[in-house]
Amino acid sequence: MTQVETLMNMLTARVAPIPTEFLTQLRATGLDAQGQPAKRVRALGGEPCRDVLRRASAGEELLLASFSPFEKSGPYKEFGPVFVLANDSGEAVDRDALEIGSEQNYLRSQFAIRAYSGAEEIVAAALVDAAKAQTVVEEFFARPDTAFLHVRFPTYGCFACRLDRSQEL
Repeated sequence: MTQVETLMNMLTARVAPIPTEFLTQLRATGLDAQGQPAKRVRALGGEPCRDVLRRASAGEELLLASFSPFEKSGPYKEFGPVFVLANDSGEAVDRDALEIGSEQNYLRSQFAIRAYSGAEEIVAAALVDAAKAQTVVEEFFARPDTAFLHVRFPTYGCFACRLDRSQEL
């Protein structure tokens, strides 16, 4: 793969971690962000693990739980399912770039990107393929009304991650 192809397969922005408080409570009590029992599953392989930003390996123990990445109440506050590892793996996670576009990557060939204001209201949204994702991220962050971005998986609507401006943007 050439250097240009490698850069086209990277999404550069700061990926916010899933809150430690949520993970600690979920793993300790088995209750998700809505106070309902999380579903404990054995990975078939390929499930998107939100806490470590990678696809699960077959046989890994996961929790499927309801999570909201929003801090404020309002019409855009939504809950969605996320997979996380059932136990903290201690894995190092690169939060400055994500490899994208292949079946092995956390973000595969297509995903939704939504731009939100500081009031947590949608100001722009796009369904993008991996080749155009970085351009859309840069366009959304160039808007003065954009505070952060959310990325979602388009078919099931699961929350993938929050993106904040990186040092380069």
